[in-house]
Amino acid sequence: MERILVTGANGQLGSELATLSSNYPQYEWIFADRTKITLDDLDTLQSQLEDIKPNIIFNCGAYTAVDKAENERELAFTVNHVAVELIAKYTFKNNAKLIHISTDYVFDGSSSIALNEDEETNPINIYGASKRAGEIACLKENPNSIVIRTSWVYSKFGNNFVKTMQRLMQEKDSINVVNDQIGSPTYAADLAHGMISVLESSSWIPGIYNYSNEGEISWYEFALSIKEIGGYNCNVGGIPSASYPTPAKRPEFSLLDKKKIKTIYNLDIPNYKESLKKMFI
Repeated sequence: MERILVTGANGQLGSELATLSSNYPQYEWIFADRTKITLDDLDTLQSQLEDIKPNIIFNCGAYTAVDKAENERELAFTVNHVAVELIAKYTFKNNAKLIHISTDYVFDGSSSIALNEDEETNPINIYGASKRAGEIACLKENPNSIVIRTSWVYSKFGNNFVKTMQRLMQEKDSINVVNDQIGSPTYAADLAHGMISVLESSSWIPGIYNYSNEGEISWYEFALSIKEIGGYNCNVGGIPSASYPTPAKRPEFSLLDKKKIKTIYNLDIPNYKESLKKMFI
């Protein structure tokens, strides 16, 4: 029986994979939180991998505190780059499959059309730079890896934009949300399904793929959809990013083109609103 190791097991994507895992009893699933897989201690990580001996790794673990990363560069790069390099080396040496999760933040946001996998990367914050370094290391150390870039992830699990909006819209009469950052959300349950579909496919084509839900929206429009589906009475206003400064810059435009993963793996990707409704059920 093949053994799947899921890092970042308590995160949004790891939790959605755990929910799905019972539908795939042909695999032995190992869900590793920080106690089982230590991405910031490389000696420990090496011995943990050798103990677990996975045939497949879904690397969902990451340093994702975008603003904190500006002051914690070393930690961000250890987890998002050097640990990924080690995992890739392990999988290559042991002929194990690796699906590594990356981000739209590898782009600078200067595009105005959906970004495909071959577009030039140019991260504008430490988090994005650390994730891009991880992509490069992953494919260098294990050219058989699959890297999936995703964006604006949310889920019933963990902390995310949708849950924050749900809370604020019930607590406040009015809120403001930035209206000049464009992309598309990703329902983590959809991405989890997509990852398993890739694994279960008869073909394994290494390289970088994009995955997010369909649709092109701003965070403000996303908030309006949350208000509509949730039936909240809160007034939602749109503001420019300049009115809401953050330590880390965000890409203004990071809409991902999903043609490659849809074509190669025959994935049917839902519209963002369709998936958002599922979270409310």
